[in-house]
Amino acid sequence: MVDETDPVVPISALEHFEYCPRQCALIHVDGVWADNRHTIAGQRAHRRVDSGASRRERGNQVLRSIPLWSETLGLSGRADVVEVTADGAVVPVEHKAGTPHGRAADVQICAQGFCLEEMLRVPVSHGFIWYGHLRRRIRVEFDDELRRRTLDRITQVRQQIQSGRLPAAPADSRCDQCQLVHHCLPSVTAGVGSTVQRSIDEVWSCGT
Repeated sequence: MVDETDPVVPISALEHFEYCPRQCALIHVDGVWADNRHTIAGQRAHRRVDSGASRRERGNQVLRSIPLWSETLGLSGRADVVEVTADGAVVPVEHKAGTPHGRAADVQICAQGFCLEEMLRVPVSHGFIWYGHLRRRIRVEFDDELRRRTLDRITQVRQQIQSGRLPAAPADSRCDQCQLVHHCLPSVTAGVGSTVQRSIDEVWSCGT
């Protein structure tokens, strides 16, 4: 269990970190946010799930906009959808407007699974991610590799929040799709973050 003084990690931060650690720091450390066509499309896609309306669909109980937390891991967030199947299985479902970006959404939904396991005391073996651009949902198995990866990301995001450090910009193809590109300025700041941080560390070390 995490120490009670440790910062709580937002589940959404795990997706941001997996996509780009600098994006995660800008949002969750510096409090920077901006919309682009991708985030606006995502907001529109979430209107139904954000309503909180629940219903039965295809024999499953479909619960929408469910608060999640884990005291053991120090996580907090919200599930777009949690489905309870006829045989009692609990399955988180995440809605995305676009297409997959690596394993970012997989890590996010695995963290939701961790929370549901702790809250409901039941095993959660998999989840689904609905990609609006593809018009289908993809099953994500919560296997050992993904669980380890997600636990690593929780630790890394917590360390990032505690340190307050801003990583260097990657300045690669991810930047073209990022809503924070005009705040990040990757073409200007790539490689600068680590250099500045080394200078800060050297200044602080002089007084020790």
